[in-house]
Amino acid sequence: MTDESQLEVALKKIIKRSPERRFNESVDMTVVLKGIDLKRDPKSRFSEIIELAHPPRNKASKIAVIGTGDFALKAKEAGADAVFDPSEIIGKKKKDLKKLVNEYNFFIAQADVLPKIVPTIGPIFGPRNKMPIPLPVTRSEDLPNLIERLRRSVVARMMKDQPVFHVKIGSRDMDLKELLENAERVIDALKRKYGSLDRYLKTIYFKTTMGPAEKVLPEGVTR
Repeated sequence: MTDESQLEVALKKIIKRSPERRFNESVDMTVVLKGIDLKRDPKSRFSEIIELAHPPRNKASKIAVIGTGDFALKAKEAGADAVFDPSEIIGKKKKDLKKLVNEYNFFIAQADVLPKIVPTIGPIFGPRNKMPIPLPVTRSEDLPNLIERLRRSVVARMMKDQPVFHVKIGSRDMDLKELLENAERVIDALKRKYGSLDRYLKTIYFKTTMGPAEKVLPEGVTR
């Protein structure tokens, strides 16, 4: 069990140090790991979609769905922010694909159309960790649940050459308990990837968008 007290102290400090502003600041979590050589062992890279316990209130994740027919219709009914026919994606220019990938946080694709669009989107979507999540036509009834889960999810991906990643865990107006539970989701994902964090966790930082960072030492997380 994570020792929440040190996480709680750190989160309280960053909220206290950040006066209310004209916008709702994000609360960010930076994780610094050690003992990981990304060049020698690329599989040790942390790159995960983490479902938070509570969605940040200042900016909801935007979801785009790529599909046809009934699948596309159900995506619209499920509240997807945009639904694209595969032909629309294949016909886009490189600059338009770059704009598209930056506009949405997550993409879902009808599984049988994904192979048709991968050659077009792969070079743009792949490096940004935005490749569509495949969903078979026979499971289109799962779209509402998947979209809802993705709305409260974040992508945690290490930097290119350092075992460090930044992730948004909430917004300043959220309850402390909600922020703690979201931070716990990130820590749980790390434990699933690496097992015990004693060997790998160097430090954690919390900060608001414009506020100073607060450090949490590994003893406050791993013991």
